[in-house]
Amino acid sequence: MSGPSRQTHAVLEAALRDMPNQLGQKPKAVLMISAHWEEPDFTVMGHARPGMLYDYGGFPAHTYEVQYPAPGSPALAQRVVTLAQAAGLRCGIDTERGFDHGAFVPMSVIYPEARIPMVQLSMQHGYDPAAHLGLGRALAPLRNEGVLIIGSGLSYHNMRMWGPAATLPSKAFDDWLDQTLQGTTGDARARAIERWAEAPGARLSHPREDHLLPLMVAVGAAHDGRATRVYHEEAFFGGAAVSSWRFDARAAGSG
Repeated sequence: MSGPSRQTHAVLEAALRDMPNQLGQKPKAVLMISAHWEEPDFTVMGHARPGMLYDYGGFPAHTYEVQYPAPGSPALAQRVVTLAQAAGLRCGIDTERGFDHGAFVPMSVIYPEARIPMVQLSMQHGYDPAAHLGLGRALAPLRNEGVLIIGSGLSYHNMRMWGPAATLPSKAFDDWLDQTLQGTTGDARARAIERWAEAPGARLSHPREDHLLPLMVAVGAAHDGRATRVYHEEAFFGGAAVSSWRFDARAAGSG
């Protein structure tokens, strides 16, 4: 990024750059759920050396030359499939797909050296919240195996309503998300997130919930983990309130 575009994303970029400091130790691998990949069944990337998928159009030529040469991890891909299938979820492996921009853009800021193995995991058609929360619960053991689970999306994503028009609905929904994620844990939090569409400003913030579903996988994987808001802006792109959260391994006060 450069110029005005980089300035627009400066607060977000700083928050992403700070992630390794928050984690304290480098993960063995990253499992990335991107808002830009969905399949009929959950699908995990299985290539040992994934290529690049420039899944956008009309951008400057240099954006189609970006490289993020992180290795894949066929072993992690198989572990994801095993865990998902053990929970009764249909999950397969795609050995051809490369990293999309929902993965390589944030990772180029978080871990620019591109040495940590990364595997992408798709969402499932239909956007069933319970299924994505269930997938997260199934994948929870990975957190104890050194795998960093990242949900890459945005807490507000209405492409037809940016600027001042986004202010009220985005703030209402972002406030609800923050109160729900930080104020509850476990089954209570999952039940609330599953009914996200009933929240204030929900459907204006997410006419299509592709950018919200990655969060649900993270919530499911965290379960009792305490949420901390690690990024927040009140006027992203001229008006939208947006946030992201980190989920610790255990709820505050647990043993």
